[in-house]
Amino acid sequence: MGCSSSKAVRNSNESLAKASKVTAATSTSNGGAAGTHDDDFIEAVVCQELEIGENQMKQVELGEGKVLLVRQNGKLSAIGNKCSHYGAMLVTGALGEGRVRCPWHGACFNVETGDIEDFPGMDSLPCYRVTVGEAGEVKVRAKRTELATNKRTRVMAKRAAQDARTYVVIGGGPSGATCAETLRQEGFTGRIVMINKEPCLPYDRVKVSKTMDLNLEKVLLRTQQFYDENDIEVMLGTAVTKLDGATHELTLDNGYKIRYDKAYIATGSNPRRPPIEGASLGNVCVLRTAADAKQVNEQLAPEKRVVILGTSFIGLEAAAYCVNKVAKVTVIGRGAVPLKESFGDAIGQRVMELFEEKGVQFVMNSGIRRCIGAEGAVQQVELTDGTLLDADICIFGIGSTLYTEFLQGSGISLNRNGSINTDQYLESNLEGVYVGGDIANAPVHSNDGQQATIGHYPLAQYHGRVAALNMIGKATPLKAVPFFWTVLFGKSFRYCGYGQPDEVIIDGDLAALKFVAFYIGKGGRVIGMSSCQRDPVVAQFAEYSSQGKVLHKEDLTPNPLSWVPA
Repeated sequence: MGCSSSKAVRNSNESLAKASKVTAATSTSNGGAAGTHDDDFIEAVVCQELEIGENQMKQVELGEGKVLLVRQNGKLSAIGNKCSHYGAMLVTGALGEGRVRCPWHGACFNVETGDIEDFPGMDSLPCYRVTVGEAGEVKVRAKRTELATNKRTRVMAKRAAQDARTYVVIGGGPSGATCAETLRQEGFTGRIVMINKEPCLPYDRVKVSKTMDLNLEKVLLRTQQFYDENDIEVMLGTAVTKLDGATHELTLDNGYKIRYDKAYIATGSNPRRPPIEGASLGNVCVLRTAADAKQVNEQLAPEKRVVILGTSFIGLEAAAYCVNKVAKVTVIGRGAVPLKESFGDAIGQRVMELFEEKGVQFVMNSGIRRCIGAEGAVQQVELTDGTLLDADICIFGIGSTLYTEFLQGSGISLNRNGSINTDQYLESNLEGVYVGGDIANAPVHSNDGQQATIGHYPLAQYHGRVAALNMIGKATPLKAVPFFWTVLFGKSFRYCGYGQPDEVIIDGDLAALKFVAFYIGKGGRVIGMSSCQRDPVVAQFAEYSSQGKVLHKEDLTPNPLSWVPA
């Protein structure tokens, strides 16, 4: 389904009819469908053809809405103007080969079909019919409802009674949800069962530490009605306790057994609790699920003192959320600065200063020896140097362990850390069993195809899509380019890449939190890039890397952004 343009020659009704026919047949906003009327559509001239050059994007107004025009390979196409994830304007994003990448979180959309090709997000974009008149006027025709919502759910196949195959998705996070949905989108007509140990439908998990007062119903990725209408069985509050690779049988904790033809495992992680005294006291919390967020949020009050162990994204996001709701927030970190592993020393130091400016206190190069409680609830924590801190709430944000214990004896090879090696198609050593998300030790395209275990939300969704395509026989190798982000006190930090750098080069004003950082690995290769208030440079680097291109340190001088398309 495309949205290509056509020349409408005024003095040839036959040519005009043919052109209109072609574009109408290849557009989601084609008109003429059963149950639609002309009033359901809007069509208007939006600009002149000369106003948009090759490999350019232009946002134009159409009625009460907006449309993104793109010209590539001499062809004009029109799609929704905003990312279907959180609504970023795509005209400010990165235009790649046949797709546009969101500047905020890296989601990618095909410029001709509007289909989502990389994540986060669940919905595709509408695409609209484009025609070009003899005088060069560009006309766009759009369905009013699509123009208003700026989202499109792809057509799903229906389950066929004669199709006896059963594909099981183990895990109800974003990866599992994307896999189940993609199976239907790509024409699978057998039985689909998605098993989720949480007692709720898949939801936007990144909200857990950022917005602890989240309304679960508002952050669901899909409703129960959606799954019912598309014949996707969902088992909630249910865990798989055993997988038998020889018999293709799953055993569930409710005693139920399911025979599968193929399976996708994306069970994610369990939050880590340190092996210290008092770690299981009341008011000692972790942050992984919506239930965890609710537990913390319900305890917050102006007189409370919060101690957070861990200076990763989870710990810092929790501190940022809590600091204006309680009397005191203290963050305990084992290193000298937070986020060193992700961003490096200099940026970590500036982030710590930002938090201190907002009233968050830090105790670095330390840890918690024990949690001290009374009547089952924490009251103090003792640090490794013997210091005592009053604590009404203690939050552990020190990483996670992979949720794969149930696969012992399954025939699937587990690494020491619980991860599972996959090939470039996400298949494990057990034929017909695919693995994705946090637990997958999978090839990373931007890291020369070397395997890595990466717990990023968008990557988990991407894994779900790729696994589904391969499960139904549409051979699709991974082309993963890790992309993640966080928002701290209103400042958005983005990162793309993977690996441990030998050097970090910062361009811009770090004090003002307006910078781009380049992470230099072996041989002078740029293995990652981060930014704050410099969009869309990280999205541009992600698209650059996805095309197999490589930057080196010498490419950054004299202009560190000379590689960015003009």
